[in-house]
Amino acid sequence: MTSSQPNWDLYRSFLSVLQEGSLSGAARALGLTQPTVGRHIDTLEQALGLSLFTRSQSGFIATDAAYALQPFAETLASASSALLRAASGLGRGEDAQVKGSVRVTASEVVSVEVLPPILAQLRARHPGITIELAVSNRMENLLRRDADIAVRMQRPEQDVLVARRIGNIDLGFHARRDYLERHGTPRTWQELAQHTLIGIDRENAFTRKLQPLLGDLSSSAYAVRSDNDLVHLASIRTGLGIGICQVRLAARDPHLVRLMPDLLTIPLDTWLAMHENLRANPACSAVYSALAAGLDDYVNGR
Repeated sequence: MTSSQPNWDLYRSFLSVLQEGSLSGAARALGLTQPTVGRHIDTLEQALGLSLFTRSQSGFIATDAAYALQPFAETLASASSALLRAASGLGRGEDAQVKGSVRVTASEVVSVEVLPPILAQLRARHPGITIELAVSNRMENLLRRDADIAVRMQRPEQDVLVARRIGNIDLGFHARRDYLERHGTPRTWQELAQHTLIGIDRENAFTRKLQPLLGDLSSSAYAVRSDNDLVHLASIRTGLGIGICQVRLAARDPHLVRLMPDLLTIPLDTWLAMHENLRANPACSAVYSALAAGLDDYVNGR
C-alpha cells in the first residue's frame, strides 16, 4: 500500500460501482463521467494494492477484496451524510429559523400512511427543515448514523440512544364491508380458514412470533401472499380478502370492518429513537418532538 491516503471521492465511486455493477451506472448515480469513475477505481486499486473488480463485457464483477471492504465504505458514506446533515443545522445564529436536513427511517406502512400528515405540520412550523425519509422495514443503524431518527417496533437496546416509548400500535384482521356481504363474516378460526386470506409469502422472525397467535391457521390457508405490508393493506382496501393491518389505519376507512378482535390483537411496541449526540441539534430536536407528538396522537386515536 502506498503512503498516501485515498480520498473520499475514490471510496464513493468504489461503493457506487459495487452497487450499480458498472461504470456507466455508477457515473449516472454520482453525476460524473464514466472515465472519471474509471480513473477513481484505478487510483483506489493502486493506492490499496488490491484488485477490486474484474473487468468483463457484462460489467464490473466485484472481487472478494471488494466485498470485504464494502461495509467500511458504507460506514464512510453514512458518516459523510451524517456530517453534512449535522452541519446543515449549525451556525445559523440564535435568531434564525430552525434549518437543516434530518434523516428519518420508518417501516413502509408508517412512512406512507402515518408520517406524511405529521411531516406536513412539521414543515408548516419549520419550513427550513428538510426531511430525508428512509422507507425500510429493516432496523437502520443509528449508531452508524444510517439515519438520525428511527421509528421502531421494538425497544432500542443501545444506551447511547435517546428513546421514547410511543405505545402499542395494534394489528388485527380486517376486511372490506362488501367482501363480507358477499362471503359472510367469520367468527371462528375454522370459518376464517374458508375465506380468501392475505398473508406473508416467506417466513421470517416476525411471522414465527405470530404463529402461536394465529390459532388453527396454517400457512396453506393463505390464498394471497406477499412480503410487502403495503400490498396487504391495498388488498384489504380493495376487497380482495381478509388480512391483518393496523387497527388505527382501518378505523379511518368506513368501508373496512375489524374481525374477531377477541381472538386476535397483535400489539406492536412502538418507540422513537435518536442518537444522544443529536439532542443539541435544533433540527433533529424539532423533528423528534414533532414525531413524538404526532405518533402519540395516532396511537391514541386523536
